[in-house]
Amino acid sequence: MASAQSGTLYRGDTTGMWSWVAHRISGMLIFLFLLVHVLDTALVRVSPEAYNEVIGHYKTVVFGLGEVGLVGAVLFHALNGLRLILVDFWSQGPRRQRSLFWGVVVVWVVLMAGFLPRHLMHMFGA
Repeated sequence: MASAQSGTLYRGDTTGMWSWVAHRISGMLIFLFLLVHVLDTALVRVSPEAYNEVIGHYKTVVFGLGEVGLVGAVLFHALNGLRLILVDFWSQGPRRQRSLFWGVVVVWVVLMAGFLPRHLMHMFGA
């Protein structure tokens, strides 16, 4: 007998599934950034000239946009982590999972809207 949600193995609300996926992806992106950051910082001990060259690349538009992605990933991961704590430890959490997720999205958009213009002005020297 086919279930009402055939085609998916996730048994809960699809909002929870996508939130779970986004939490894992943002966590991996943050981990990769930290790995690269530790390696490029360690480069200063090996070759200060190479370190200066790498740091020079960070001032490009591509890396500036990457910083936007990094801030977005860190903010989402932190806010969604707080949502997960509420779902796990608040008696109303599981029933309010969808509204908590949309609350995370709204707070994330507001914080990114505050960050993005300042970052872009700094990036383009305005």
